[in-house]
Amino acid sequence: MKSFKIIALQLMDQQQAIEIPLTDGLVINMESEDGEWIIEAYIDKQFRQSFQEKYQNQDPFEIRVVITHSGNDPAPFTVQVHSIQELDQHISVLLKGKLSKKRIEYLELLLNELIKEGYNGEALRAEFKNRMRTKKASKDNEKLRS
Repeated sequence: MKSFKIIALQLMDQQQAIEIPLTDGLVINMESEDGEWIIEAYIDKQFRQSFQEKYQNQDPFEIRVVITHSGNDPAPFTVQVHSIQELDQHISVLLKGKLSKKRIEYLELLLNELIKEGYNGEALRAEFKNRMRTKKASKDNEKLRS
């Protein structure tokens, strides 16, 4: 087993990244034959309903996780909510799943998203670089639409 600290967590909703502010988090590569990973996110209670719905439906969904430091590319996972534990003002969400896409597929998704948002030329390059480094996709999307 290998474990990594989570720096950022994003829920994917129809190819849009929704940033989930983390208080703390951990990713564990179980190094099993089936490639299972365990992700625990310690987040504010305000996100309980989103995860509760996913827990009740037990439908797999996509997330992106940045580990170790913010300069790393986000790792895409297909996960299911295994459990939700309430703790004071926070919840601990335990997810189980597998890596879902190769890095190149993520880069293609990001590039397509930026083009759909109207970026081109130097602005496209700059925004692509920004999102790869800062992982603030959802905040940037909201600014662009305003």
